Amino acid sequence: MLATPHGGTLVDQRLTPEAAAAVIADPALPRLAVTREQAYDVVNICTGAFSPLRGFMGSAELAAVVRMGRLPDGLPWTIPILLDASAEDAARLGEVCLLTYQDRPLARLRIAERYLADRLRVARGVFGTENPAHPGVAGLLAQQPVLLAGRVDLLELPENPYSRYTLTPRETRVLFTTKGWRTVVGFQTRNVPHLGHEYVQKTALTFVDGIFINPVIGRKKAGDFRDEVILAAYQALMDHYYLASRAVMAVLLTEMRYAGPREAVFHAIVRKNLGCTHFVIGRDHAGVGNFYGPYAAQEVFEQYPDLGIIPLFFTSFFYCRRCGSIANEKTCPHDSAARIDFSGTQLREALMGNGEAGLLVRDEVLQVLRTFPEPFVPQAV
Repeated sequence: MLATPHGGTLVDQRLTPEAAAAVIADPALPRLAVTREQAYDVVNICTGAFSPLRGFMGSAELAAVVRMGRLPDGLPWTIPILLDASAEDAARLGEVCLLTYQDRPLARLRIAERYLADRLRVARGVFGTENPAHPGVAGLLAQQPVLLAGRVDLLELPENPYSRYTLTPRETRVLFTTKGWRTVVGFQTRNVPHLGHEYVQKTALTFVDGIFINPVIGRKKAGDFRDEVILAAYQALMDHYYLASRAVMAVLLTEMRYAGPREAVFHAIVRKNLGCTHFVIGRDHAGVGNFYGPYAAQEVFEQYPDLGIIPLFFTSFFYCRRCGSIANEKTCPHDSAARIDFSGTQLREALMGNGEAGLLVRDEVLQVLRTFPEPFVPQAV
């Protein structure tokens, strides 16, 4: 049985074409332009990926999420979903406004509240730090001062270069059911696949009917792989090494917050809404730098026995020269001298033809990676 949507109901707030046209044609509606990441949030709210949310959070919801990692009614929810605006925009907008993205109508927002928030308190609660070196904290502190809360209704989907790989929760549920899957494990990634990933995925797959590989597409930090590189690499892997009857891939359009344990729970909730019954949590899931313990993102699930999706915990994997296979600390008796870690440095060496590339990455994946002159997100100028 596929997972029940979080909160019991899969939200669907897409207006009919006729209703959307009437909203768009209303000359009295003030407009507010949103960023790509905010547009993604709107789509995820309105198509049900962020169920049970029906709009951007108000002050009571934000306070509960920051303090408890739950909504005011006690339902698990760990990441604030916020819409920020300048003081000038907040003052000129009425009770209803039109959200636009790239000069196109996106959604109707019914503003229920305009409020200010203690950003440092939010940072401490969500990210566990106020340090602006943390990319999630830096993004939060850079937001505009006023937060707008209220229900959003989708008028039309924004342009999406990854439409081939984009599915709504209703569509993923139909896909899983059509394939005859009753149990599905979700696998989140923001990296190109190496053999360690493949080992984890196929190990998880042995316990369920199918695997749903779900790369995050959206804003990332410098040094991460570009979105198009991740998708091309995974497509090559799936074409050559996965059964089409047991594995599918679609993207999750959302930014990485790098909130470690909090984001791991959030990612599980989203995959639950997509229909997954299980979700893989690896070492330092959604972490960055040394802000979180290596297995903090697994330990946090002890606080959420009512989450409604089964986490599958995996330790770090490496290639052991003496074992001649992928291994981890539970299965390999050899010391570190025999081990090759699956690190970004090793992947870069493999891309340049150095090191023991064949032990780390499939040849088909390497071939795809080498077609991209610059596979990584550049440093900000």
